[in-house]
Amino acid sequence: MAPEESAGTAHLLRSFEHRYLAARALRSFPWQSLEEKLRDSSDSELLLGILQKTVKHPLCVKHPPSVKYARCFLSELIKKPSGDSVTLSESTAIISHGTTGLVTWDAALYLAEWAIENPAAFAHRTVLELGSGAGFTGLAICKTCHPRAYIFSDCHSHVLEQLQGNVLLNGFSFEPDITANSGSPTVMLAQLDWDDVTVPQLSAFQSDVVIAADVLYCPEIILSLVRVLQRLSACRKDQRAPDAYVAFTIRNPETCQLFTTELGQAGIRWEAVPCHDQKLFPYQEHSEMAILKLTL
Repeated sequence: MAPEESAGTAHLLRSFEHRYLAARALRSFPWQSLEEKLRDSSDSELLLGILQKTVKHPLCVKHPPSVKYARCFLSELIKKPSGDSVTLSESTAIISHGTTGLVTWDAALYLAEWAIENPAAFAHRTVLELGSGAGFTGLAICKTCHPRAYIFSDCHSHVLEQLQGNVLLNGFSFEPDITANSGSPTVMLAQLDWDDVTVPQLSAFQSDVVIAADVLYCPEIILSLVRVLQRLSACRKDQRAPDAYVAFTIRNPETCQLFTTELGQAGIRWEAVPCHDQKLFPYQEHSEMAILKLTL
């Protein structure tokens, strides 16, 4: 990096830092200068630097600004590399209406980052998401990875109600025909109970890619998930089975071990996806996360 370019970047970082620590109006931030820098280099390190100087600044970690201010700032920041943003309605409680699906968990952010860095895995393909929750990962993929069709799914009625609102809030509409060809992906919403869903029901989605994030939180759920994956592997006997990616936070090694053991017993091979470089979203620094690619 040339000295003048380095000095310009340092000045830009200081500008963001000073304004964020002072909780200045978002319109006062040097967004145009940031866009010019990103057009020249598309430097994800610059975005990471801004996060470190703002949301992850030691003072903000100890004395955070309001949740609304932080989210509005992040929404503006996300627009710069992708040209768009994801807007979500979420519950303020970790558990609400008997479910954890009304908030966005770290692995959903992690999987969205990986998808943005690897759009070819989803481009022009039909994606089925298991346990979509608030919908962040799917909306990020729909806006940046150009899938042909995207099927959000969950089993809880309150989650589905919120999910439907979030999809509409981000400018997508629900279409019954997933073979439609348009500039935006065709979006569907499905209520799927992993214990009851059948092979014919799963086959009807004609999915090329299956994803799930932060669904490995208890043994019963893991067993249900593996059974669904087995049914998905039987959906397209005359064609290639869908690619599958499962992202999770490693909270309990025994839970992760149970998942890989059950995959082995079901004849489903897996491999760890290498860590990606792009870090766009703030999540717990100490969290250890992983993505497994499954061969169904």
